[in-house]
Formats: sequence, structure tokens, C-alpha cells
Amino acid sequence: MKSALASETWRRLRANPAAFTALVVLAALLGMALIGPWISPYRAEALDWSQVAANPGAGHWFGTDRLGRDLFVRTLEGARVSMTVGLIAGSVSFSVGLCYGAVAGYIGGRTDEVMMRLVEILGGLPLIFFVIFLTVVFGRNELVLFVSIGAVGWLTMARIVRGQTLSIRRQEFIEAAVASGAGTARIIFRHVVPNVLGLVIVYATLTVPQIMLFESFLSFLGLGIQEPRASLGTLIAEGVGEMEAAPWMLLAPGVFLTLLLMSLNVFGDGLRDALDPKEHR
Repeated sequence: MKSALASETWRRLRANPAAFTALVVLAALLGMALIGPWISPYRAEALDWSQVAANPGAGHWFGTDRLGRDLFVRTLEGARVSMTVGLIAGSVSFSVGLCYGAVAGYIGGRTDEVMMRLVEILGGLPLIFFVIFLTVVFGRNELVLFVSIGAVGWLTMARIVRGQTLSIRRQEFIEAAVASGAGTARIIFRHVVPNVLGLVIVYATLTVPQIMLFESFLSFLGLGIQEPRASLGTLIAEGVGEMEAAPWMLLAPGVFLTLLLMSLNVFGDGLRDALDPKEHR
């Protein structure tokens, strides 16, 4: 059954030109980010004082910055950092939102009310100030950034999972599990979670680009990844200051980030159409 569903999902993805093209572009960008720095003779932190703010050319494919660092390597390593932030923070958001929403939706009653009131309170707070607070308390490092972004990204996921769980808990197979003596934890993680997983995976593909954009915004403000490491957001921030004298410093990371976010969103939309939980329930 699962293999047939996977085959049908893949067939629908291939039949969707936009989604399949987005998948190919994503694979190409990921391959560039992983392999590109290794095929370049330059390192991300190496300074070439003879090529300061040099135009893109044969020596430096994307040009160099004001310190003579190769923008091709720095852009790809920045993309690697941004992708890592998106995946790790997205995984935190995925895990917390899935468990929280499933527990709230299945238990219901006063527990559900208290848990969802907490979600509403947290949702009303400015998320950026929460991230800033965590970075001030625990210091600026990548682990804190990953966890803090993921910790504020699970709220919508929890609401979606909770809504699906409210409808699933009335199904006959849940009643059969209760009648057989299965405990609450077993029912949630063996019966509820697998039945909402398809929708959650689809939403997760749309959450990752939002997290990457949020991280780029924080890095643009100087609150994210710190030198000497760089993300696409820090590279764009550097490029904005040189956009008139050296526009390639902005174009290289800006175009890469745009392609990455567009591809993720288009692929997420296509996956949602190909893997419709209502259609496969």
C-alpha cells in the first residue's frame, strides 16, 4: 500500500512540469553547494589582495569581495549554511509541532484548551524579539540560532496537526485500538501520527523556505551567522553596501537565494497536490 502510494505520488510529481522542474533545480543547487567549494582552487576565507572587488571572470567565477575572497566559494558555502539552518530548524519545528498537536488533539478537553491557549499566546508575541532574547541570553552561535528559529516555527504546525487529529480520533480504527486496550501514547504514535504524517511532510516542505528566509533576515540584521562564516543573508547584507560599485557582490547570493526559495515553494505546492491526504485516506 505504501509503495503504491509512493509510486502514485512520484507519477503525479513527474506529471507536474513546474514541480518536477523545481525538484531538478533543487537537486542542482544542492549539488553545487556540496561539491562546488571542492572543485574551486580557492577557499572561502582565503584573501587575494591582488583581486580585491574583482569582476566575475575566469579566475573568480562570481568575482571577489572587498577582502579579495572568492564569491563563488563563499556563496556556495553560505548556501550550505542556509540549507543546514532550514533543515535543522525545520526538523525541530516538525518534531515539536507534530507531537504537541497530536497530543492536544487526541486528549482534548481542558488539556487541549490549555495547550492551544499557550500556542495562541506564543503566536501573539513578536517572534524576532524572542529569537533576539535567546541569542542575548545564550550567546551568538549557530546551535542557538538553529534551536531558537525552530522553537518559534512549530506553532502553525501544531495547529494543523491538532485539527487533523480531532477528525482522526473519531475514526473506527481509533475506537478499535481503544477497545483493544491500547494506551494513549501507543494510540497517538502508532495510529494518529502516521495518519497525519503526509500532510505534515507537505507543510514541512513549505516551512523550510520560510525558516531560511527568516534566518537570512536575521543575518542581514547582523543577528544570525557571524564572521568568518557566512550565510546567504550575511552575503546579501555585504552586497547591499557595495551594490553600486560592485553589484556582483549582491547578485551572486541574491540570485542563489531567490532560486532556492522559489524552487522549494514550487516543489512544496506540487507535493501538496500529489500527496493530498483527503484523496488517499
